Amino acid sequence: MSPRTAEFAPLEGQHIMLTGATGFVGQAILEKLLADYPTTRVTLLIRPKGSLTGQARLTSLLRKPVFATWRERVGKEEVERAAAERITVVESTMGDVASLPSDLDVLIHSASTVSFDPPIDEAFKTNVGGAVGLYEALLRTGSDPHVVHVSTAYVGGIRKGTTVEASLKHSVNWRVEMDAAIAARAQVEASSRRPEILRKVIAEARTVSGKVGPQAVAAAAEEGRNAWVTARLVDYGRVRAQSLGWADVYALTKSMSERVAEELWAGNGHRLSVVRPAIIESALRHPYPGWIDGFKVADPLIIAYGRGLLPEFPGLPDSILDIIPVDIVVNATLAVAANPAPRDEPKYFHLSSGGRNPLTFRDIYENVLTYFRANPIPDDQRGHIRAPLWAFPGARAIARSLKFGERSNKYAQRALLRLPSGKTTRNWQRQVSARQTDLELLRAYSDLYQNYTQAEIIYDDSKTAALNETLPKSQLEKFGFDATDIDWDHYLQQVHFPAITTLMRTFSSRPRAKEQKEKPLPQVPNVVAVFDLEGTVLATNIIEQYLWVRLASVDKSKWPAELANLFGSLPRYIATDRRDRGEFLRTFLRRYEGVDEAALRSLIHDSIGDVLLQRIRPEAVRQIRKHREAGHRTVLVTGAINVFTEPFTSLFDEVVASTMHSKDGVWTGYLSKPPLVDEARAAWLRLYAEREGLDLSKSYAYGDSHADRAWLELVGNPQAVNPDAALFQHATTKHWRIHQWNDQARSRLNTINELVRGDMASTTHAPAHTPLTLESPKETTHE
Repeated sequence: MSPRTAEFAPLEGQHIMLTGATGFVGQAILEKLLADYPTTRVTLLIRPKGSLTGQARLTSLLRKPVFATWRERVGKEEVERAAAERITVVESTMGDVASLPSDLDVLIHSASTVSFDPPIDEAFKTNVGGAVGLYEALLRTGSDPHVVHVSTAYVGGIRKGTTVEASLKHSVNWRVEMDAAIAARAQVEASSRRPEILRKVIAEARTVSGKVGPQAVAAAAEEGRNAWVTARLVDYGRVRAQSLGWADVYALTKSMSERVAEELWAGNGHRLSVVRPAIIESALRHPYPGWIDGFKVADPLIIAYGRGLLPEFPGLPDSILDIIPVDIVVNATLAVAANPAPRDEPKYFHLSSGGRNPLTFRDIYENVLTYFRANPIPDDQRGHIRAPLWAFPGARAIARSLKFGERSNKYAQRALLRLPSGKTTRNWQRQVSARQTDLELLRAYSDLYQNYTQAEIIYDDSKTAALNETLPKSQLEKFGFDATDIDWDHYLQQVHFPAITTLMRTFSSRPRAKEQKEKPLPQVPNVVAVFDLEGTVLATNIIEQYLWVRLASVDKSKWPAELANLFGSLPRYIATDRRDRGEFLRTFLRRYEGVDEAALRSLIHDSIGDVLLQRIRPEAVRQIRKHREAGHRTVLVTGAINVFTEPFTSLFDEVVASTMHSKDGVWTGYLSKPPLVDEARAAWLRLYAEREGLDLSKSYAYGDSHADRAWLELVGNPQAVNPDAALFQHATTKHWRIHQWNDQARSRLNTINELVRGDMASTTHAPAHTPLTLESPKETTHE
């Protein structure tokens, strides 16, 4: 290997620059340089992130597990000395590179996007534009370091047979492709504003957020348009890559990045080596067996299999799934760095296993089946998930099964959104939501990985093997990179699978919002707790309230007709409420046309008020009292008519309700002003908080309906109480606190039965001197 001294010291005293040091491979390279190349100096190109400077990110980086063995061996003082004397940080981004050192011996370029399927413009800007900026900045220094360009084995594209370690043979112009990719965003943005696209996203937004209010619909429509743009650009990248012979836009842009290095660096008389790792996974030996930083390419599939989410997968059982441990990649990359290529003659190295130590997709399956049968993942029912048996039926059969599952789950979701809210339906929702997540994962994995799990390509690594043979035998264990040393059964069963399942359990053990224990309310000034009435504080609604009043005001002989009239109108009311809460209130409250307000107040005072008080949820009363004890202002805001809130005024500091328009004390059936629901209530709450000097970021709000979402989102502590299906779904996504407050023991049906039996006859009729006029209404619809 032509070491500079008799000892093995291939990079002794050299100045090495590294990009991508915060990534998986970059971390491992930096650790190896610090631990085993003590005289090298390292310059890191690090992008500031948020408020963190590049230097701060380095400090955080050196605390990561990959450096633990080195930290323990050398001690705190040596770590600090190395950070101060051996490492220099250049703050910069790949697209706008700052001035680089002019005394570099080696530059290792490992920075890139790690996503297979990003939007096409982002992929080109990062992988191709980043390389352009880096090599142009390097040319400006006038220096001549040996560049080691970290690529991927998959730049070879979709093909069959053996691929050799050589420059790629294609005629694709990277400049033309990058210009087109960057221009694609403007084109897609323009397309997303076409009427036919906007109509579609508006319709979808109304379905999801129509009940919340017009601004929520507008926000959801814009969110949907942006999602359409992203999905379209992802599709642009995938289809363009496949049209040129690559599996995805990641492989395409990495191949274009190689061309940039060849043209801008090697083409200007400089030394270039390209290393092409296959699928990089956890360490075989160094810094310790199983070291990994987050899930890598194959890991989501392995975990999904162990969780029972992959009953089958579109892969060929005899295809080579080319995996290579990260420490082999690091050793090979540094060996390449120590052996510069001749000028104008770039060298290429496959860092792979498939050529000399192949691992088939069926080998992976058998290993993962054995592992998860011996180490099953617990399920939610205190049992364990049984790993499925695969028959490898083929991609088409799996695609049909997936499509059927997606369609069935979609229908189930729609049905649940129409069912009454309850504990059972919420459990069903959780199951359907989990199933939806599983199906989305399976779809994503199928789309992303089937080109890799159906590959019929083998990467020849003869040059890499020959380079490994030049190492002194005494140094092979520490610096070697022979892929034939890997015992796949041992590596998978004893090293890799335990590493990623430990990582999975670490993530899954984090407490969920719904599992958090009740905490005392903080004694914070200028805080308000806002409560909705029906469905939140009261286990009733305005239809039931109307029914009680109606049955209390007419002769029993007319009850069947009144009940038939009301129940016959319920489908229309329910449909209206699903569309718009305000429209529902306006439509339903027309039934109060002709009511004598004084007589109704007397009826509520004498009898109906007691019925309403019986419907208060005990948990609501306790929560209101907790807020008062904490010094918070309590406010009841409801779209119900104010006369129905009078029994609850003592519970709250303030009550805000709807009022009916009246003429000579008789209600006309119309509201006196728009009801405070959905976004109207949100606007009121903003103004109220500003006028009263309240801090909404520390305040609380309690609601039960998706229509409440607009004002619940204004406070720092939104609380969903017995939420309907749509609010439950939103609250779960946003990790809001969800309460299950029980109704009183006396059910709605029992209350009606009491009226029917005449148990309340002495108290449910208005006094004779205040007659209550409430005639059976005509069928009216608010337009």
